[in-house]
Amino acid sequence: MSTVRPEYPRPHFDRSHAWLSLNGTWDFAADPAGSAAYEQMSRDDHDWPHAITVPFAWETEASGVGAHWLEYGWYRRTVTVPDGWRGQRVVLHFGAVHHLASVWIDGAPVGEHEGGYTPFEFDITEALAGLTTATVLVRVWAPADKREIVHGKQRSIPRDDYDDCAFTPTSGIWQPVWLEARPATYVSAVALAPADALDAITADVSVAGPSARGARLTVQVTGGTPATVEIGDPAQPVRVSLPIREPRQWSPDDPYLYGVSVTLDSADGTDRVGSATGLRRIEVSGEHLLLNGERLYVRGVLDQGYWPRTGLTAPDDQAFATDLALAREAGFNLVRKHLKLEDPRFLHHADRLGILVWAEPASTGVYTPEAAARFDAQIEPMVRRDGNHPSIVIWGLYNEEWGLDWNVPGDPAKQAAVRRAYDLLKSLDPGRPVVDNSGWAHVVTDIVDWHIYDETPAGWAAKVRALLTDRSHSFPVGLGAVGTVDKLVMADGGPAPEVPNLNSEFGGGKTSVERGWNQRWQTLELRRHDVLSGYVWTELYDVEHEMAGIYAFDRSRKDSGANDPAGVNADTVLVVDVEPLAPGRDLVVTGDRKVSVEARISHHGRSSVEAAVVPLWGPPLGECDDLAARRAAGAAAAGDTVSVQPFRLSDPVRITEHFPDGAAAARLHLLVVSDGEVIGGTCVDVSLG
Repeated sequence: MSTVRPEYPRPHFDRSHAWLSLNGTWDFAADPAGSAAYEQMSRDDHDWPHAITVPFAWETEASGVGAHWLEYGWYRRTVTVPDGWRGQRVVLHFGAVHHLASVWIDGAPVGEHEGGYTPFEFDITEALAGLTTATVLVRVWAPADKREIVHGKQRSIPRDDYDDCAFTPTSGIWQPVWLEARPATYVSAVALAPADALDAITADVSVAGPSARGARLTVQVTGGTPATVEIGDPAQPVRVSLPIREPRQWSPDDPYLYGVSVTLDSADGTDRVGSATGLRRIEVSGEHLLLNGERLYVRGVLDQGYWPRTGLTAPDDQAFATDLALAREAGFNLVRKHLKLEDPRFLHHADRLGILVWAEPASTGVYTPEAAARFDAQIEPMVRRDGNHPSIVIWGLYNEEWGLDWNVPGDPAKQAAVRRAYDLLKSLDPGRPVVDNSGWAHVVTDIVDWHIYDETPAGWAAKVRALLTDRSHSFPVGLGAVGTVDKLVMADGGPAPEVPNLNSEFGGGKTSVERGWNQRWQTLELRRHDVLSGYVWTELYDVEHEMAGIYAFDRSRKDSGANDPAGVNADTVLVVDVEPLAPGRDLVVTGDRKVSVEARISHHGRSSVEAAVVPLWGPPLGECDDLAARRAAGAAAAGDTVSVQPFRLSDPVRITEHFPDGAAAARLHLLVVSDGEVIGGTCVDVSLG
């Protein structure tokens, strides 16, 4: 096995008892003109000038090639099939190749695949012709002009309209490659879903092969009794219900997974596949999202899935877990994996760590019928590959009309494209909410979301108030050289339906300190509006030239001006009625040096609390100097308490303090104290005018 990404790549469909990694060193040849023919490349005496490390794209440093704007490349490697696989079918798997891959085995063409983000496989048994050693040859076309193909955040030449937030392309093989062995009659798919009552798992198992009819299928959930059925019509999936005694629900607080084993016995032998899922239900109830019947407030962060030396490919398996841990450390409960079908290992870690995921396919750059068809072609493979993961609670589709020429309201054909994609996804997975066109101009959607960016908390608050309080049908969006334009919430210009409302992209500030300040004030402003179902902050880490992250590109923590994101994203926070002026100068006092503000408590726990707001002065931009928050602020310092109901902003609390003598600036920490414990709070940076 290779030491490069050596983990089994497909934990959601586990046949790891019979697999062989093909990651590692391959021969590589650039073909700038795209003129090389298979006959030329397959000759024994052909010169292969480079070695490339798979599965890293040929643009990346980690690949060892570092070739930019190369459109055609060839890969070669010799494979040896294990002796123990005799009598089995040998299948060659690719996690993803951008964009068009053609594959030969020892001179025999075995297939082509178009689409840079979806997995594919070829049964190469016949091409091997009984040999155990063979040469794999792969030709990849990765066009520089990506506008009509799915490419997400990869840069295109000619440029996309969103080129200023696009990054280095990822071309060639960029997810793992491996061999598997299976019988001629085999398990082809396992779709798992929790029963409505969350007391059983429903398994829809598909089988294929010459001996499928009459084969015996045995399915078992962890700790359960095996269920065995005989295959009747192989063209239809077999549905098996797997009851669970004392069911344990999956949630971020308890991400418990049930393993499901599938065994198929036929005249061709025995095939075994493993999978896993969780007992959880995500649903829309009026204007609320519910997880397992309880209200869910999304505290999300945008994650674009890029790494410094490896591009769209994670450098190692731990990198996925690290990014998820960083999101949780910053107080987020959801990651929006943006415009990218991420490696399945990412979802595996999200499942086991209890991080919610908003998943979405890559976008095209322009609208044509062919581009829309390529976009749609991702949807079924996305659901088939990723649908078993309980961490996925929202499916996304289009984003900000990218690939729709920013003109959904004015073009019935583009509205039809959005509706077609939505209908297809809902037909494949009716159990998850779907966002049709994130941020702007919804056509048909289960969640109304919107993207608002503003450089100041005051400007931000006014835009949010117009949408959530005044129920405006549009909002202003800055589009660079185009200027500010009004974007419709709904493509027809009408009011939004009564479904959950999400602010799914926001952020402001040019420096990390400004962004930390904006994150504090803008996020807490959202908590003022009880109707909201959550938000997604932009973003978790910097990517190349885009410096909007809480963390740097190398995942080190940036200076946020002592604005702790974990406190901002907590269950319990304090919303202060202040129009902040600038980082370090939220409020300016003069004259009598009296500081007087009103604040309201927002609490997203499961039950109501009685709480007091306790002020503590500290140094400018300083953390609260703790000592158990100064003994829970003197056991609530004789302050009056207020009753706080879950998901309902409390009555205002007036805080009046004297600015510290001799100080030019100080930070006023406002702590929410209940039963002698600090359960939340915020701060106000005060300057002497």
